[in-house]
Amino acid sequence: MTELSPLDAGFMEMEDTDRHISLGIGAVAILEGDPPTRERFRVGLDRGLALHERLRQRVRRAPWDLAAPVWEDDPNFDPEHHIRWMALPEPRDESALRELVATELAEPFDRDHPLWEVVVVENLGGGRWAMIVRAHHSMVDGISGITLFESFCDPVAEAPRLKQEKRSRAGLFTAAARAVRLPLTLPVFVVGAARSLVPVVFAAVAPAPDSSLNGPIGRQRRYAVARTSLSEVREIAEALGVTVNDVAVAAIAAAYRRLLQARGERPAPGKLRVLVPVSMRAVEAKYIPDNRVSAMIVELPIEVEQPVERLTAAHERIARHRSRGEAEAEKSLLSLADRLPFAVAAWVFRTASRVPQRGVGALATNIPGPRHWLTLGGQKVLEIWPAIPIAMRVRTTVAILSYADQLNFGITGDYDTTPDIEEIASGIATEVAVLLAHARSRAL
Repeated sequence: MTELSPLDAGFMEMEDTDRHISLGIGAVAILEGDPPTRERFRVGLDRGLALHERLRQRVRRAPWDLAAPVWEDDPNFDPEHHIRWMALPEPRDESALRELVATELAEPFDRDHPLWEVVVVENLGGGRWAMIVRAHHSMVDGISGITLFESFCDPVAEAPRLKQEKRSRAGLFTAAARAVRLPLTLPVFVVGAARSLVPVVFAAVAPAPDSSLNGPIGRQRRYAVARTSLSEVREIAEALGVTVNDVAVAAIAAAYRRLLQARGERPAPGKLRVLVPVSMRAVEAKYIPDNRVSAMIVELPIEVEQPVERLTAAHERIARHRSRGEAEAEKSLLSLADRLPFAVAAWVFRTASRVPQRGVGALATNIPGPRHWLTLGGQKVLEIWPAIPIAMRVRTTVAILSYADQLNFGITGDYDTTPDIEEIASGIATEVAVLLAHARSRAL
């Protein structure tokens, strides 16, 4: 048995505290042709099960949360418990598929079984079918999540045999030992991280100007998609001297600027702070299904009117946050949590979940996906849409996923407070087109 990290266990504490959230990360694949038979579909699924031990494990909690939860083999594991087949209702188009994705994102996982599911969606128009793969945030982050999806697809090369990383099990004796060592370990980590961590904490707790982007969320979700070309985004980045991630963040800033203006709100400086996850995953850990993320909190330049100036501002702000070492500081904070008695760490997460934060208005994350085309049972994967949950009064999230020559943005929103979620999707696509025109005009 392996122990959950404080961050992974913290995600479950958040769900237990707020029944309005379900922290599942999803990938939606659209494939050509007709869906496979159930027997043929199981071939790919069984391949993934053979690679990922975690898919056969469930979470067992200790009495009174005195020790960290552990992953243990599910004695009654049955793959069929995690597979559902659905026929898309009329009009059988992508809007109907997006509604289905939104519904799935709100569904909680069954804690008595491994925390993942696959939904095969038949009857999608245009001679296509879809597959929704969802796993709990405690199991995967964005990178290992897309790797999990890849493992269900046809292999393109010899896949590495996965070696599950072990975390020492923390029983009651280990928890007591951590408590004894706490006076020695606490000052060392706090002093090392405090200088870089202060700006992160301040950005998270300091109230931002009033905005419709932040506030209580309900149980239902909305979901939208913006499609862009990765080669065109790279062309923009090269022409304007920035990164692909900078272009994506600037497009998101423009979309939120237009959304606020459409709502009759002024896109003032400091009005939108965005949590930007940063992967701390080493290359050799790509195929290990767990969660390895840190974060920065960045103020999006929604007050900047001109597109190129807005892109430059986004580039400079992200670079400034990276230079301050905020992601490493937050990683150090998680290392500190790992040394605390679990009962203390659990109390901290529960308390934080109850605090009505008003400093962060959105979350955006960039996930590098497969550079090559995938197939499943010989059928081409035409597109992949990313989907991440909302929580902690953050009413919208944006996941950015590259696949082959595509760069797709999956936007999740609260149903009641984001009826205009399509404005974000159209705003992103429009901004990329505008920046591409500026980039090409400079090349003339």
